[in-house]
Amino acid sequence: MRAVLISGGLSMLIALLGTPLFIRFLVKKQYGQFIRQDGPTAHFTKRGTPTMGGVVIIGATLLGWGGGLLATGQLPTVSAVLVLYLMTGLGIVGFLDDFIKISRQRSLGLKARWKFLGQGVVGVTFALAALQFPNEAFRTPASTKISFIRDTNLDLAFAGVTLGMVLFVIWANFLITAWSNAVNLTDGLDGLATGVSLIVFGSYVLVGVWQFNQSCQLLSSAGPRCYEVRDPMSLAVVAASITGACFGFLWWNASPAQIFMGDTGSLALGGALAGLSILSRTEILAAIIGGLFVLIVLSDVIQIGFFKMTGKRVFKMAPLHHHFELSGWGEVTIVIRFWIVAGLFVALGIGVFYAEWVTG
Repeated sequence: MRAVLISGGLSMLIALLGTPLFIRFLVKKQYGQFIRQDGPTAHFTKRGTPTMGGVVIIGATLLGWGGGLLATGQLPTVSAVLVLYLMTGLGIVGFLDDFIKISRQRSLGLKARWKFLGQGVVGVTFALAALQFPNEAFRTPASTKISFIRDTNLDLAFAGVTLGMVLFVIWANFLITAWSNAVNLTDGLDGLATGVSLIVFGSYVLVGVWQFNQSCQLLSSAGPRCYEVRDPMSLAVVAASITGACFGFLWWNASPAQIFMGDTGSLALGGALAGLSILSRTEILAAIIGGLFVLIVLSDVIQIGFFKMTGKRVFKMAPLHHHFELSGWGEVTIVIRFWIVAGLFVALGIGVFYAEWVTG
């Protein structure tokens, strides 16, 4: 538990103190945000605001996590390394996308095929590695079973190990792509994606700690409702590091934002959320905990689908937060209310998680 507190506090301090230094560097290099001409006109004033702030979030997370382990004398676990690999790998893809946008002053960065290839390489290697490295109890970081609050009876390896591995890789990459795009779409207003992320990742600290206390690997306390998670406390430490990094970054990202996280941050945070859900065996529960992200993706899907079918729009603009913006809501009002909705989804998700354990 000390590692959780130390990692979260250290990553918050690093992000809080490191972000203004990174802002000055970006301003000096003139690495500013490109603003779409078809978006809300209020966003035109944000043109030139430093972006790629996800570099700070990733760096603070890694340093906070490492500092927590050093302070407590712990060794890194496979599960923690895998989540951080997924987060950093997707962050690098996002960084390349951001850099091309900035250097060429256009709204399009990496070509779709190269972005898809980069995400695919990171996602596939993560998924394959997650089914390896069994511990003394023969538990691997992930399993081929679809999970809700724990592994269900729906096993992707129903027709053999090889097919199960292939289907798991497809399933894992679907989750990785979905969560990356969800956070990316949410990152449209000052502090929105950062604030929602810290609430969501904060809940995963609670999930990891609870799973550790009720772990099937703790023979003295193992019960019929224990959790078959390989490294729950390590996942809690990673979640705490990400939460702390988001807290520190939000100080500078809140309205009026002095820096944006860019695709560097949104892809990294989406990948980290996908990794945590897979390795903590809460793949479906994550859709409740991260319900605000899901709502924003659905608004985009509904807008595109309805327009293709009827030629008409459901919302004034998608994703959802831009609809309210064009309806006259202030940016800060939208962000705070969306934070509240995100908190309600997290409360619901944690309630479902705890209720399942209580009721058996």
